[in-house]
Amino acid sequence: MPALCRDCLTAYPDGPRCPACRSPRVTRHPELYELSIAHMDCDAFFASVEKRDNPELRDKPVIIGGGRRGVVSTACYIARIKGVRSAMPMFQALKLCPEAVVVKPRFEAYVEASRAIRQMMDELTPVVEPLSLDEAFMDLTGTARLHGQPPAVMLARLVRRMQAELGLTGSIGLSHNKFLAKVASDLDKPRGFSVIGRAETVDFLKPKPVRLIWGIGPAAQESLEAAGIRTFADLHRWEREALQARFGGMGDRLWHLARGEDHRRVSAHAPVKGLSNETTFSEDTGDAEILDGHIWRMAEKVSSRAKAKDLAGRVVTLKLKRANHRLLTRRQALSEPTQLADRIYRTARGLFDQLGDAGPYRLLGVGISELTGAETADRGGDLLDPDAPRRAQAERAADAIRARFGRDAILKGRALR
Repeated sequence: MPALCRDCLTAYPDGPRCPACRSPRVTRHPELYELSIAHMDCDAFFASVEKRDNPELRDKPVIIGGGRRGVVSTACYIARIKGVRSAMPMFQALKLCPEAVVVKPRFEAYVEASRAIRQMMDELTPVVEPLSLDEAFMDLTGTARLHGQPPAVMLARLVRRMQAELGLTGSIGLSHNKFLAKVASDLDKPRGFSVIGRAETVDFLKPKPVRLIWGIGPAAQESLEAAGIRTFADLHRWEREALQARFGGMGDRLWHLARGEDHRRVSAHAPVKGLSNETTFSEDTGDAEILDGHIWRMAEKVSSRAKAKDLAGRVVTLKLKRANHRLLTRRQALSEPTQLADRIYRTARGLFDQLGDAGPYRLLGVGISELTGAETADRGGDLLDPDAPRRAQAERAADAIRARFGRDAILKGRALR
């Protein structure tokens, strides 16, 4: 059975330990060198960046998030052992792990690390499909001749290089389609390398819960369970027409996935639908000055992500959630796409002023959508706002200063509210 040492990249016929370096970190699989669709998922990415940049956090449980009313963005594996999970309410996470160090997100640092990883992936294959800052699909079909090594070896080299050069780790899933590659990447985290081959696909899936299917949330899972479908084996017993009749368009997808079939291509040009940022307040507030400060910070974060991805949005969205959980959403289309924090902020603030609702609110979010390339952004200015070009120029200058001297080199007064 083909075997590959993930520490020294030695390929050898078989055995539990590497004959060259004696490492037990070995991946063995009959189809190891035949598969080329991969999913790479960084291990606790945000928390790992924070631990890398602050060695004092290395052996401590770390939660990325903010405020007791907020939610967990990411938790390191030490905190996960205590039961902390992403999207968990912060108060619950701190109850499970009271000794945790809570760190506010630093998206600029995560974007920078993500770009460095993406560059490494681009060196392996031109077909990289990012899903987020910390995970991506790769299609390495036909790259063996280019690199002189099969995809499995190049993927092991990628994660070894990530750790050596960036101080970050990732887990690899390797299979014959996207669905199975993503399932595989989660089988042995952290620092995992798992393979699901063609020959074993159906037998591998049968005992697994259907919640493994990407996109099956609590509501969909409840619908499936109501039909007696809890595992892939249950799903496999249904006829295709019966699934379509019961679940509509999703039924056909379920029939294929039950057999491990996924015909989606890895696409290097998968569109990003929108960029947004939101926060849950530690205490409900209707204070317009405090909310104004939050709107500005949200706009800055959205702008920063748009600039990092060379994108701009034509529609600005403001989202507010009242204390009774009633959600208020307002949108405004712009005359041209923007990636400027100033314009995103002024549009979102205008939407807030139009609400005529004093709150109090427990959540606020700002976003942009209908995204285009940055080359189309902020060209014409605003005829109703003659000072807009001057502010845009000042923002670009501030960006350049921050890039050179750090994010906190320039702060607006409203950001301190």
